Amino acid sequence: QVQLVESGGGLVQAGGSLRLSCAASGRTFSTFAMGWFRQAPGKEREFVAAISSYGTITSYANSVKGRFTISRDNAKNTVSLQMNSLKPEDTAVYYCAADDWLGVPTRAGYAYDYWGQGTQVTVSS
Repeated sequence: QVQLVESGGGLVQAGGSLRLSCAASGRTFSTFAMGWFRQAPGKEREFVAAISSYGTITSYANSVKGRFTISRDNAKNTVSLQMNSLKPEDTAVYYCAADDWLGVPTRAGYAYDYWGQGTQVTVSS
C-alpha cells in the first residue's frame, strides 16, 4: 500500500505562486510515475502534470504549460508542483497520484493506483 499526503495549498492572489508537495510512504517511490490532477467545483477532475519514475520525462496540460513545473526527489520520496502566474481558473482541489505500472507519465486518471486526499488552492482575482 502507498500513502500520499499533499501539502502547500492555500489562498493566493492572481499572478502569485504556490508550491505543492506530496509525500509518499509505503512501497518504493522511485518505481512510480507521479501525477497531479485537480478538480474545481462542478467540474470533472482534470490532468495537470506528470513525471516519470526517475524524473526524466514530464508532461503538462496545455492550460498550465509554461507556468507550472513538476519535479521529484526520490531520495526524499516527494513530488512537487511549482505553480507560477496563477489565475483564478486554477482554483481547485489538487490531488497527487501514483502509477506503479510502467513508470512513464500518463494523463489518464484511471491509470493511477493511489491518490492523496487533496489540497485546496484558491486564486483570487
